[in-house]
Amino acid sequence: MIDLAEDKPSNPLLRLGAQPIALTAAALVLLIVGVTSIAIWRAYTGAAPETDRVVASRQLQVRTAQASEQLVEKTKGLEATQQESIDQLQVVQDQLQTMKRLLASQQADTKRLSEQVANLNESIDGLRQSFASARATEADSPSVTRRKPVRHHASTRKRGGSRG
Repeated sequence: MIDLAEDKPSNPLLRLGAQPIALTAAALVLLIVGVTSIAIWRAYTGAAPETDRVVASRQLQVRTAQASEQLVEKTKGLEATQQESIDQLQVVQDQLQTMKRLLASQQADTKRLSEQVANLNESIDGLRQSFASARATEADSPSVTRRKPVRHHASTRKRGGSRG
């Protein structure tokens, strides 16, 4: 005996493939129902993902622009602060150079005055020595005292003049 049941296809997809128009129509109906339900849902809730995305991207652009402006302002502030610091440093360096020049001038003056004081001390020492040697010479030599001239008194003149 020959079994005829084996010749028939047992796969249900093969049976659907026999009616492609009905399958296409059913898929089209399901697609239309899905799109319609999404449209109704968006209309009912008032939220559209595309507009939400556009709004979100615009907000992100605005935030990015604000952040960029803030960065520019902060950068300008840092530049100004840096320039002020540079200017202050330059002033301090100029003051330091001035102080170095003044210090060098004062040191030169101090050295000059020290040399003058040393010269004066040497001169004073020389004068002291010469004064000391002059005193020693005076002490060694006999002192010469002058006698006072004798004055004749008026009474002695009268005596000698009345006799004559």
